[in-house]
Amino acid sequence: MSLAIIHSRAQVGVQAPAVSVEVHLANGLPSLTLVGLPETAVKESKDRVRSAILNAGFNFPARRITLNLAPADLPKDGGRFDLAIALGILAASVQVPALALDNIECLGELALSGAVRAVRGVLPAALAARDAGRTLLVPRANAEEACLASGLEVIAVEHLLEAVAHFNGHAPIAPYISDGLTQSHSPYPDLREVQGQLAAKRALLIAAAGAHNLLFSGPPGTGKTLLASRLPGLLPPLQEDEALEVAAIQSVTSHTPLRHWPQRPFRQPHHSASGAALVGGGSKPQPGEITLAHHGVLFLDELPEFDRKVLEVLREPMESGQIIISRARDRVQFPARFQLVAAMNPCPCGYLGEPSGRCRCTPEQIQRYRNKLSGPLLDRIDLHLTVAREATALNPTPQPGNDSAGAAAKVARARQLQGQRQGCANAFLDLPGLRRHCQLSTADEHWLEAACERLNLSLRAAHRLLKVARTLADLEQVASISRNHLAEALQYRPGAD
Repeated sequence: MSLAIIHSRAQVGVQAPAVSVEVHLANGLPSLTLVGLPETAVKESKDRVRSAILNAGFNFPARRITLNLAPADLPKDGGRFDLAIALGILAASVQVPALALDNIECLGELALSGAVRAVRGVLPAALAARDAGRTLLVPRANAEEACLASGLEVIAVEHLLEAVAHFNGHAPIAPYISDGLTQSHSPYPDLREVQGQLAAKRALLIAAAGAHNLLFSGPPGTGKTLLASRLPGLLPPLQEDEALEVAAIQSVTSHTPLRHWPQRPFRQPHHSASGAALVGGGSKPQPGEITLAHHGVLFLDELPEFDRKVLEVLREPMESGQIIISRARDRVQFPARFQLVAAMNPCPCGYLGEPSGRCRCTPEQIQRYRNKLSGPLLDRIDLHLTVAREATALNPTPQPGNDSAGAAAKVARARQLQGQRQGCANAFLDLPGLRRHCQLSTADEHWLEAACERLNLSLRAAHRLLKVARTLADLEQVASISRNHLAEALQYRPGAD
């Protein structure tokens, strides 16, 4: 048979579209032509494949070989098609039975020796192969990752010889069974390590319970970064579908994505990060920090030190939970359902309002510093809290119940209520859900409208205030929102003090 078709998967964002590797052998002078919009790494695969086939002891056909990667309009990159191309050439030259490859999808890069190397993006390909009802052939180094797609049959190989022996029936390979890569959490820092700051811990609890965005403002050394780093430890464990989404994102950005499975991500980019670093981009769009923080926490320390144009790119993803990157040739959508926690100083020197009078910033300097943050961005942050300096205590007495475990239990109960009532955290309520689940009495509604008018709050800010009040009621395990919940939620809006 001079024609063989092998199934594989490309990588476009966090998706894995199907690719058919078509191999045709024809009479004529020996040559190898590769078509189907291959990029440089794919074009080089023909040299890797030739050496791998010869060094594995097989015959490389001295014929006119045409390789087509279909569909032709889908860009292909990387070495992920090497194994499929090699098996296609061997099947077309009748060194491997073509029928044995009908229900197989192949991923893997080949070394010149024929060894099969790991590739990125195996988990999205594994999920797609499972949905297509096919078996997945992957490098041994990617087998654990592929097994996260439950119900998928995975064949793991370390060398081209193993794959050929399996398909020829000489040494069949049993489906790979995972070693149990299900829990590899690294411990989260505990909330009890933060001295004092009861108001800030209360705000952190509310943020965790409702998935609200949070901004800490205060002098240096008051524990803003410590508090933010404790937030992931308060959040409930990832659901299976959420964990798979997080792992799929890590899969397309790293060869070893499963170091902490299934753990919520905590991303802390430096304030010198560019807009593309935050939202993603490049000639071949790659995920940015907001996508790497999907279902986790994005912490922006020294918020005003970020370039204003960089911060403005966060506005749409904070509302929609996704980012669409458009290029002349590509339009890629990445998930970005993250929880923003930010920290800033009250002025350029950081000591505004200190009783010691250390601040020497002029009103113009302070105003210029604060103007780096736009009103629409601040409007999307639900909780604003000033973190004051605590009295120095080198060996403070631990407060009972003031730890991450106790706070996480309260958060879990509140999130369970929200899941049963509306199927999502309060911060993600849409307008119909807000009207259905955040109803107020007539007196409280008039009181809230008057407060919003007095503080010049936008309609978006009023809706977010309602969501925070709903979270406060959930923390107390009560069905309706009361005036106390509204008053506390109002305290977390700028200008309410």
